[in-house]
Amino acid sequence: MAASVLTRFCINKSKDSIRFIQRRYRVKTKWAATRPTFPATELALHNFDTSYSIQLRDLWPSIRVAMLSEQKYGALINSFSSAPNVITELEAQGCKDFISIDCTRNEVHQSSLDSMTPHRDSTELDPAALQPSMSPDIKCLVFPKGDISRFNPARPDSSGILGYYLLDAASVLPVLALDVQPGHTVLDLCAAPGGKTLALLQTHSVNHLWANDLSGSRTMRLRRTLQSYLPKEFLEENKIHITSTDGRQLGMTEEKSFERVLVDVPCTTDRHSAMVEENNIFKRSRTKERQKLPLLQTQLLLAGIQATRRGGNIVYSTCSLSQLQNECVVQQAISLAQQELGITMQVQDLRWFAQCFSDTFHFAPQLSVGELVLPHLCANFGPIYMCKLQRMN
Repeated sequence: MAASVLTRFCINKSKDSIRFIQRRYRVKTKWAATRPTFPATELALHNFDTSYSIQLRDLWPSIRVAMLSEQKYGALINSFSSAPNVITELEAQGCKDFISIDCTRNEVHQSSLDSMTPHRDSTELDPAALQPSMSPDIKCLVFPKGDISRFNPARPDSSGILGYYLLDAASVLPVLALDVQPGHTVLDLCAAPGGKTLALLQTHSVNHLWANDLSGSRTMRLRRTLQSYLPKEFLEENKIHITSTDGRQLGMTEEKSFERVLVDVPCTTDRHSAMVEENNIFKRSRTKERQKLPLLQTQLLLAGIQATRRGGNIVYSTCSLSQLQNECVVQQAISLAQQELGITMQVQDLRWFAQCFSDTFHFAPQLSVGELVLPHLCANFGPIYMCKLQRMN
């Protein structure tokens, strides 16, 4: 027996007639497949509220407000440019070189750190690491605390070389901590877009710099940055080697080749994720990529450890507040390096470093390893995490 069917119709009015079309033949927009329920920035903030309210506790509300406010920048002075009066003009606007001023102001505090009781209880520290040492000749000017003035675009010199590079001033700290000395061979494992690479070259101590990034488009951006800030003659001297390869492979192919290695890994880029929809890692389509970040970061740090010579230094850095991407990655990499590669690593204490720059940046209290710059309304830099390691054997 044929089942009775209740047929519904909708009316389609045309110019001269009315046609009846059965409802089942109409095409519906697939809302669930084409329109996300929440923007990626909202998903990021929800994730941060859930995890950071536990990790940072009472500090999180103020950090959250700062991350959602306008970020402060610093002007990394380009010593390769002959543009006149760059520093003088910036100082006339109220800017100061935080590197030279903070270190001079805190000299008395540095000498007292040798007698302090260590608060890093997870890894044994080298007493010699308490002595201050950092990469020389880098100048980065910032506006004073509470001053949210913006920098004017940098002007080129007669050769077209720009006078300064604008970046989060806290991004210079991992380069300073790396302590590049004359004649060193340096690997920048994840170099794009090029701010830290440019800062490394400002030391004028690098004998050879290998700048690598997996992304081809980001590597092209790195090349454009260097072309805008370095003389053509310098680029032709073959002091810089730029590649676009998987950094995890360089540990084996370039084993024990570098005195200094900077591992500035891909991360959740917390400030960007909370503010910008474009290229946001909290998009639904990038969920698996985000979940695999700690594994990727550990593998990259292990590659950096393998590429470092005995006695050489590695600085690991992220722009995230996450313990899973910061301290946990460092501790896991140290353990794996010992167990699987037979390489002993030692954490270098950066307490003196945080003390030195405490007048410019707001540091997190008592991490297990490394130092973390926290966003703060009066000093709205970061987040930037860094940890310095030394290869012992």
